[in-house]
Amino acid sequence: MNIRIAIDAMGGDKGLDVTIPASINALNTFADLHLILVGDEPQISQALSQHSKVPLQRVTIQSASQVVDMDELPSQALRNKKDSSMRVALDLVKQDQAQACVSAGNTGALMATAKFVLKTLPGIHRPAICTAMPTMKKPVYMLDLGANVGADGESLAQFAIMGSVLAKTLHPDMTPRVGLLNIGEEEMKGHDRIKLAQQLLRQTPINYVGYVEGDDIFKGNVDVIACDGFDGNIALKASEGVAKMISYYLKQAFMRNALTKVIGLMAAPVLKAFKAKVDPRNYNGASFLGLRKCVIKSHGGADSLAFENAIKVARIEVLHDVPSRIRDEVARLLDEQNHTTHKDGLDD
Repeated sequence: MNIRIAIDAMGGDKGLDVTIPASINALNTFADLHLILVGDEPQISQALSQHSKVPLQRVTIQSASQVVDMDELPSQALRNKKDSSMRVALDLVKQDQAQACVSAGNTGALMATAKFVLKTLPGIHRPAICTAMPTMKKPVYMLDLGANVGADGESLAQFAIMGSVLAKTLHPDMTPRVGLLNIGEEEMKGHDRIKLAQQLLRQTPINYVGYVEGDDIFKGNVDVIACDGFDGNIALKASEGVAKMISYYLKQAFMRNALTKVIGLMAAPVLKAFKAKVDPRNYNGASFLGLRKCVIKSHGGADSLAFENAIKVARIEVLHDVPSRIRDEVARLLDEQNHTTHKDGLDD
């Protein structure tokens, strides 16, 4: 299968300095990959020429004359940046010239533009940002991570369903355990919208296990956690900050004196494994679930390793046709709910 992915080459804090080497590494790793690099054509060509081992037969450059600024309002980007690298990359996906888009650009602008260009799946009210996060066991898929602030109960339930489908699609042997992020496990706790989401999820066939608290995120006892975008984004950024803090204090401890430096050298393999386990770069690449096509958001400050991982996420989701899986599952669940509602009405 030939996988074609459109890359917003100009997006992110570092633009071509990150997207070009990441794209080359991904191409050299996956022989089935063809990348469409979207942006300023002379700059992209110049950047490519500075690297060796570029499989140019699997690279296409698509010109775009504008760039969406990282602090630009989504409404302005949507209205005024119709030839931006972000918009053109999404247009390529809409036109089936690419099967996915990867961008490290402005999150709000990417979500607004993707929703406008690609549209949401039937029955989905709001797309959600989802990514894998490290735990004590296997990674947990968490959504929403910032696209929807103040999501209602029905949207929260849809987030849980979409996350469950993603986890099941990527891990066929799994029956994903799904939880709702809340301030406690007790029934009476939480906002009314969270209580409504729980009520709705209990009526679905997904493996819903109830409320989970903040410390449960990293225990690995659930596979999917659904939450409001405000809460999810704070949890994500806090976890990244804690990982950096732990790495900082470990480094300080091992650099304290000659003896600790020797101990640090002896412990280097263990520390390297630990760093890889919690390094946010290894989990970079958030999915915009609920859209009709694959869109992957890379962290704006990503380096080339992190952006390459975002490309890998896009490739995997194309291979598994995640949007179609979500569409079919949501349609099935809606049919079941409508059938149940109709049956209950007849019984009354």
